[in-house]
Amino acid sequence: MSAPGKRESLREAYGKVLVELGERDPNLVVFDSDLSGSTRTILFGQKFPDRFFNVGVMESTMMTMAAGMSLSGRTVFASSFAIFAAGQSYNYVRQSICYNHANVKIVATHGGLLVGADGATHQIVEDIGLMRGLPGMTVIVPADAPTTRTAVRAVAERPGPAYVRLTPEDLPVVTDGRFTIGKANELRGGSDLTFVAVGSMVARALEVAEELGQVGVSVRVLDLASVKPFDEPALLRAARDTGAILVLEEHSVLTGVGALVASTTAENYPVPVRRVGVPDLFGESGEPWALLDRYGMSKERVREEAWELLRARGKVQ
Repeated sequence: MSAPGKRESLREAYGKVLVELGERDPNLVVFDSDLSGSTRTILFGQKFPDRFFNVGVMESTMMTMAAGMSLSGRTVFASSFAIFAAGQSYNYVRQSICYNHANVKIVATHGGLLVGADGATHQIVEDIGLMRGLPGMTVIVPADAPTTRTAVRAVAERPGPAYVRLTPEDLPVVTDGRFTIGKANELRGGSDLTFVAVGSMVARALEVAEELGQVGVSVRVLDLASVKPFDEPALLRAARDTGAILVLEEHSVLTGVGALVASTTAENYPVPVRRVGVPDLFGESGEPWALLDRYGMSKERVREEAWELLRARGKVQ
């Protein structure tokens, strides 16, 4: 894949695909918790008002209602900001949806630090870890709008619960939209080092990989949009081929994709793994992209971590 291209809204992509799915499947219904303008489920509500339910500011109740509707035979999408969908509603997602293996697709917008000015109370950086730990839950973190479109269609067809995490910011288009649940997307080949990235950090991974390539360093870039199930063979192949992995995520390094990669390689093919993500801190109010830099996810930090791994392996001086 070449350098990142134009920016597109992941939320808008989601809303439009919902309409497409609703046209094909009269059994599909959508829930929202009074945030449909932001989550873009409003597009479905305008097209299919009899299958759209705005439950108000009652996210936990929404998850219980969604579970009940799905157990009556419906395919259900439920949306809110990630802090409410994964954080405030966690026990309801666990007990009502996952325990019953209900066919509910939670598409959570506004995940991570890119929520910006709303600050720490709304910047959930623990949600991937929370959802990944739930039995039977599929977890998807798209890197761009094309992947969002394909991923939403894929979870609609897959029985059981799913969690799709979207960012509020428009992101550069970095994929051609090809996506399969359980498979990683290799966006760039390489033999010296592997970047494993998700969400907003995939574009940053590609940018730094391109810069390193210009000085003779060959970097493989894996987009691990399918966090659960994940592509263990592709991850271990990258470990064997390149000997070191740098994980990039807009999420806590304690419980996210970095933890997944580190534990998987440690058990199967130990190689040096470093993690670029949110440290053991809450976020704060600020300009969205400046917050990524402030919390250690800048391009400069990615380059520094990459060089440290390369030096440790004797690839560079």
